[in-house]
Amino acid sequence: MASLDATVVGIALPSIARSFHIGVSSLQWVVTGYSLTLAAFILLAGSLGDRVGRRRIFSWGLAWFAIASAVCGLAPDSKFLILARTVQGVGGALLTPASLAILQASFRPDDRSRAIGAWSGLGGLAAAAGPLVGGYLIAVGSWRWVFFINLPVAALVLVVSARHVPESRDPTAHGRLDLAGTALGVVFLTGLTYGLIEGASQGWSSAPVLVALVGAGSAGAAFLVVERRIENPMLPLRMFAVRQFSATNAVTFVVYGALGGALFLLPVELQVVEGYSPLASGLALLPVTLLMLVFSARSGRLASRIGPRLQMSVGPVVVGAGLFLLTQATRGSSYLTYVLPGVLVLGAGLAITVAPLTATAMASAPSERSGIASAVNNVVARSAGLIAVAVLPVAAGISASGTLEASSFAPGFRTAVIIAGALSVAGGVLAALLIRNPPPRPGPRLAPLRDWHCAVDGAPLQASPAGR
Repeated sequence: MASLDATVVGIALPSIARSFHIGVSSLQWVVTGYSLTLAAFILLAGSLGDRVGRRRIFSWGLAWFAIASAVCGLAPDSKFLILARTVQGVGGALLTPASLAILQASFRPDDRSRAIGAWSGLGGLAAAAGPLVGGYLIAVGSWRWVFFINLPVAALVLVVSARHVPESRDPTAHGRLDLAGTALGVVFLTGLTYGLIEGASQGWSSAPVLVALVGAGSAGAAFLVVERRIENPMLPLRMFAVRQFSATNAVTFVVYGALGGALFLLPVELQVVEGYSPLASGLALLPVTLLMLVFSARSGRLASRIGPRLQMSVGPVVVGAGLFLLTQATRGSSYLTYVLPGVLVLGAGLAITVAPLTATAMASAPSERSGIASAVNNVVARSAGLIAVAVLPVAAGISASGTLEASSFAPGFRTAVIIAGALSVAGGVLAALLIRNPPPRPGPRLAPLRDWHCAVDGAPLQASPAGR
């Protein structure tokens, strides 16, 4: 359900814009409202599950997500929808880490990889089906059904969870929850996002924008102080003292920022400029997910043999080339000629990059900190996408106010994907300069299966070491 939601909403954005007569600024908030609370609360939610009970937090998150989805579908205007999306992100934060923790705690070690493989495969299938399902629902009904589809799924899973999922906790979890760090993180991300999005329309010197940006800076500084001094920090800053970990997360931030911004704009460009239907625009992006499903596991196994540096250096450059090719998407309506080449190159670059990137973030942290290392890398990727969605349209000169117009959107889109492509190439250069291959050692060095993820869609893409 969460993986499906990550892709169907992007396809629905042009329909939402037409329904409410809104422009890019409001569409940015539809996306970033969800991403903001998801990124801000996901670390706290993982700790909460360890203490309160993973099934309980999973069920709370599931019910929360479903109710918020219904409210999204009933939204009478764009402001109501944005608020509901923000609430929905909290449910996603509760739901996502608890689901995998349940599998980790409930299955014997011999069966765990198969269980997690099934979890990952269904998540990947949902992400791949999202554009198709979203396009179909919009074609036969309206964009509101993109949210209503979550209700029957949630009801079924709640019943099954109550009857068949065992409760589990971490007996070693202790200490207070980092509520201060969470609150400061929310203020930082909210203030920064508001300032970057609204600065383009209200003016960078307007009082609300200045207050938001100054507040974000103050909250960010306070967050660092709190996380350095608290006994059980939400974000252990000492992990960043390891060069490999810091470098990997820096590459994650740059590459996933470029992707998040570009993929926010691409469905809008296809529907508004080229006249694709929602279903056709969803199908246009399907090769990206399929390529990742087929080749990401192979890329991960290759990185475990030769080290991650080569793939982390080359992959973002290939991603950048795919984004550069997408400038041709505004030149004509032929999908095979103008869109497919960029989509294929983009998918190939992601297949090269995703598994080694996540595996390196995991391997650069001590084994007892692997869970928090994965969570930090996930939050970095989501925060990068959040900021990119706020910044990239402004940097590309896309008007934040008024309704979407093909004549003005197309030049801005071309500029945006050029900027995003350049950022992705810069990520590859950064990896070449900073990432180091670990010394050879016996046995596979592939990260645990539970920790591979693609933060663009929020859905893990992986297979077992045996290739299942």
